[in-house]
Amino acid sequence: MRTMTISLSDQQARRIQLAVETGAYASNSEVLREALRLWEQREEIRALELERLKQAYETGLASGPGREVEADSLLAEFKRKAGLSS
Repeated sequence: MRTMTISLSDQQARRIQLAVETGAYASNSEVLREALRLWEQREEIRALELERLKQAYETGLASGPGREVEADSLLAEFKRKAGLSS
């Protein structure tokens, strides 16, 4: 394992210390490794969501030109398609 020196706020250091003292984690390093795993997962999810948004955008562009609509008429159209009265 590689050793690194990092700076933490007093609050962050206290929270890590508390997590170790209460037995939730065996060491400070374990707390930080878990935090990094969670961060990596979040970044992976973010990248997947961004890719899905890009695909949805491209699908929208490929679907043809847009049209201007009024909120009231759009709501009425949704209700009509759902079989609800307006």
